[in-house]
Amino acid sequence: MVKESRVDVLIIGAGPSGLMCANALAGAGVDFRIIDNRPVGVPAGQADGIQPRTIEVLQSYGLAEPLLKDGAQMHLCAFYNPGPNGGIERTGRAADVTAPTARYPFKITIAQSTIEALFIDSLKSQGVTVDRPIIPSSLEISDDSEELLNPSSYPVKVVLDHIVPSDTAPEQEIVHAKFVVGADGAHSWVRKTLGFSMDGEQSDYIWGVIDFVPDTNFPDIRNRTAIHSNNGSCMIIPREGDKVRFYLQMSDKDVMDPETGRIDKVKVTAENLIDVARKTFYPYTVNEPKEVDWCSIYIIGQRVASNFSAKNRVFIAGDACHTHSPKAGQGMNASMNDTHNLAWKLAQVLRGRADISLLKTYELERQKYAQDLIDFDREFSTLFSGKPRTSDNEEGVSHEQFLSAFQASGGFSSGIGVHYMPSAIVDATYQACAPSIIIGQRMLPQIFVRVADARPVEIHDMLPSDTRFKLLLFVGLLTSEQLAKVRRLAEDLQLPANFLQKYDYPAQGKAQSMFDIIPIAAGNKDDVNFLDIPPTFRTHWSKVLIDDTDVTGHLGGGAYERFGIDEKEITMVVVRPDGYIGMIAPSTALESMNKYFGSFLNVR
Repeated sequence: MVKESRVDVLIIGAGPSGLMCANALAGAGVDFRIIDNRPVGVPAGQADGIQPRTIEVLQSYGLAEPLLKDGAQMHLCAFYNPGPNGGIERTGRAADVTAPTARYPFKITIAQSTIEALFIDSLKSQGVTVDRPIIPSSLEISDDSEELLNPSSYPVKVVLDHIVPSDTAPEQEIVHAKFVVGADGAHSWVRKTLGFSMDGEQSDYIWGVIDFVPDTNFPDIRNRTAIHSNNGSCMIIPREGDKVRFYLQMSDKDVMDPETGRIDKVKVTAENLIDVARKTFYPYTVNEPKEVDWCSIYIIGQRVASNFSAKNRVFIAGDACHTHSPKAGQGMNASMNDTHNLAWKLAQVLRGRADISLLKTYELERQKYAQDLIDFDREFSTLFSGKPRTSDNEEGVSHEQFLSAFQASGGFSSGIGVHYMPSAIVDATYQACAPSIIIGQRMLPQIFVRVADARPVEIHDMLPSDTRFKLLLFVGLLTSEQLAKVRRLAEDLQLPANFLQKYDYPAQGKAQSMFDIIPIAAGNKDDVNFLDIPPTFRTHWSKVLIDDTDVTGHLGGGAYERFGIDEKEITMVVVRPDGYIGMIAPSTALESMNKYFGSFLNVR
């Protein structure tokens, strides 16, 4: 008898993308299962770089601390090019992160297995484990349009094979799911089953990668370093502990079998990779490594899936929908941010609070991002893999050219510059109310001071990824006249026709209420009484803030001016559950706010 079960969300694949999704859904109290075809997680190697925006995202789930403690931090990038004596020489250094608004102005490197363990431990503490080893063998989506539009139906049928010891047949199970997330990697079974193509191209550049403890006299071995030499290029990535990673450009003769014209895996050994490094690093020496952790080889392929969802019921995420070169350090970051974007939308639709059409914004936002990422990666990889400019090769890539591309791409590569276009959940009509808080980008970090106890707080720490919309209410300079305006707004928002009453579902179990209100005053902390803020906006004493410095005079202040917000007005800033700005509006535009929320939320 084949076992049958029902689940709200089935996640296929327990890499960074699937685990991010599982952790977010667990926190939201969603009924889900996560399966993986590997008996254990990834042992060594694989992705290892965490970009500044991803650190912010992990912090919003309370998961960044161990990474900040144990990971290697990359603050500086060094550049080496061919010198006049046949070897390489340093031509410059620059900050590794060139995004000025990054809360964490560095990248972290740590093993993918450590990241996965972080999620797995978090899930375990919530009573969830990854079911493994399990392989899906068939997937069907209903064609019934009524069923597909009903979020409480189970229109996806997946047959799972439980892998058991080799002498017995696999046990089968049928799962009926409301939604399926395919986070099953670059060779995604889900993507192939849905018939989605991967569009793009493969380059001719072959790269080797090795993680090891080096013995070298190279002075920038603990900094991220881009080397262009006459013997190919190399990227150095410092790792946790004493380890480093080398990405090494390989020539055909290093790796090809001359008879078949194919890559000969036997030639890809740690010794061979170190030999290539020696030629690239001359006049510096690279001795026999003290310890080799992992090595591999890859050809750069840059591709994006033709679709990211099927009938708004089956979604693909991570490497299943985009692949690119590792040197720009995007893979794991893009993958985790895919499901960070999707999870809150699934949670709100499953609770019946949001219309199922909200899920269309996943493909809309993440497919465009993936395409932009591929375009960036193609340009960056070509520059990085290209021959350096020398007196013999005037057409080559100059240091200035590479450095300017490196710095121009800082906002993008750090993840800080991600900008979602106008849609049901991004409305840029009133951008002029706060010109520097860009609608469609993530909320800027900023230290404010709590009015009640003068404690400085980073606004990002008040925007956890808990599926709630945060309403930052910039109430201005609280003169008696302004306070009267604030009270009037509180009264208006109590009316049944306005969004706060219409869509603010109360908390139920793990499901939070829909809105979290944070009033932020201008002025001096000594002149403001937090009890003057009306109870509608003062949900807790710790949530009334002021744009002033702390008692040392060093932290906070200057936000109204920095954001371009008028102290005489009341400005409402809507931060989506994923930390991105959905809308900004003056207090006089309540009708626009009602329309914004009404376009994707269900009336309670």
